[in-house]
Amino acid sequence: MENCAVVVIDMITAYDHADAELLLPSAAKAVPAIVRLIGKARERGVPVIYVNDNFGEWRSHHGEILDIALAGAHADLVEPLRPDDESLFVVKARHSIFYETPFAYLLNQLDVRHIILCGQVTEQCVLYSALDAHIRHVKVTVPQDAVAHIHDDLAEAALRMMERNLGTTICSVDSLFL
Repeated sequence: MENCAVVVIDMITAYDHADAELLLPSAAKAVPAIVRLIGKARERGVPVIYVNDNFGEWRSHHGEILDIALAGAHADLVEPLRPDDESLFVVKARHSIFYETPFAYLLNQLDVRHIILCGQVTEQCVLYSALDAHIRHVKVTVPQDAVAHIHDDLAEAALRMMERNLGTTICSVDSLFL
């Protein structure tokens, strides 16, 4: 895939929020697929961009966000996804990776026209980010095994909406040809 980037959404977290207990089982299942996806991207020189909530900490930066997540009770879900020195990192405050962030500018600078979204939460940040990409004419792929959800039914509905209404390609990590 030319002109693409892998976008890892909100996986650098301490899992200390209200819905964490509902999210954890799905996140644990998604992490190995995300690790494979990141590995494929790195092998082929495809940019890996982490876009992560700042959790209301307006003085935080990506290093602090990572340190807090690695010090949390679920560091085992964060460590395998640790950004490397080539990874890019954008901090966000709300659901969409585009909302009030420099993400669109970064895509333009990298000449990226296709994003592969992975991470969490399928029925929230992944869905809203796919919608915002669609309205910006950015092609979107979502490997369904590399996204985590809080509610099964809402995640299934979100994936169907992304595919049907936004033209998102829904696939598995292993079927992707980066």
